[in-house]
Amino acid sequence: MLSLTQQDIVLNQSARDKTAAISALAGELTQQGLVSEGYVKGMLAREAQNSTFLGSGIAIPHGTTDTRDLVQQTGVKIHHYPKGVDWGDGNIAYLAIGIAAKSDEHLGILKQLTKVLSADGVEEQIRQCNTAEAVISLLNGDTQLEADFDESLISLHSPATDLLQLTAVAAGLIKNKQAADNAFVADVIAEGASYLGQGLWLARSSKGVSRTALSFVTPSQGILHQEQPVKGLLMLAACNAACQKPLNLLAQKIYQNQLHTLFEADATQLPAVFTDAQPAASDAANTAVFRIRNAHGLHARPGAMLVSVAKKFESAIQVKNLQGDGKSVNAKSLMKVIALGVKHGHELEFMADGSDAPEALSAIGDAIAGGLGEGK
Repeated sequence: MLSLTQQDIVLNQSARDKTAAISALAGELTQQGLVSEGYVKGMLAREAQNSTFLGSGIAIPHGTTDTRDLVQQTGVKIHHYPKGVDWGDGNIAYLAIGIAAKSDEHLGILKQLTKVLSADGVEEQIRQCNTAEAVISLLNGDTQLEADFDESLISLHSPATDLLQLTAVAAGLIKNKQAADNAFVADVIAEGASYLGQGLWLARSSKGVSRTALSFVTPSQGILHQEQPVKGLLMLAACNAACQKPLNLLAQKIYQNQLHTLFEADATQLPAVFTDAQPAASDAANTAVFRIRNAHGLHARPGAMLVSVAKKFESAIQVKNLQGDGKSVNAKSLMKVIALGVKHGHELEFMADGSDAPEALSAIGDAIAGGLGEGK
């Protein structure tokens, strides 16, 4: 596990372009004794092969396999650019993470970083960091970036007979998740809920909240409150900026007159509604398993090639590393694909759902068999 220190991070940097930024990082890596002179050539050559911009304001410049023998010790150097650096193709990097890795150790580094940095809203969080501690907190996953919302925070068909009981159930779910305490429960019950329309009510509070979380409950029988139907209650415990995304998605649902979709979804589908995540593949999805042949796994270049192929198709495509944690991610997101930590010999299971699913899987298989830009 990569352990970051304040000495790994340099704040308030500026660079005229990505070449200057990469050269500065290479200089820091050399000065720290992590790499030998000449490693900068490998970093610039890697950038020329394929952009190391991952998205969300993050770039991860690193060397080529030809310059790996110049690495003395695995490590990173991080430069923070509050005004950003043009990384090409309209991409702006606020955080550049220079990586030195002796073998496929860099996959572990990337997996740790991308699991944190793939969250929505992280770009603005990164841009606003003004201390090394804030950067470390983000990279180590100590800063909450997404609201907690999973099946344990959902109760469908509750036996509640009125809105007050439904509110108590929703508050209890959040308390049981240890995201809030009794002060939160008391406050949401005392304040009551607001009617959003189409049968949906919203209750929220910031009192006694330790983590931003959502809960959703529906009654097993018809309920009226203030002459309005109660089809469901959404509750928000808010203590940080992680509440913005679910509120924005909720606002979209209201504007598009689509609140009814909340009541049509089951407990496994609802979390995707408020995280904007890719929903689980349907039973009709096409699947295929391919073994990664690249000697150093799915680092930035082959990962980008794989994502590029997936993006050519309209079908929703998910992928999971069968030698990993078993979680499926969006195959069209470079950060999420790299976060799988795929090494040589690992098997990836792809699930394509859509009209061109067979063609998508065939193209992905051909690309993997061809070495994803690195040769067979």
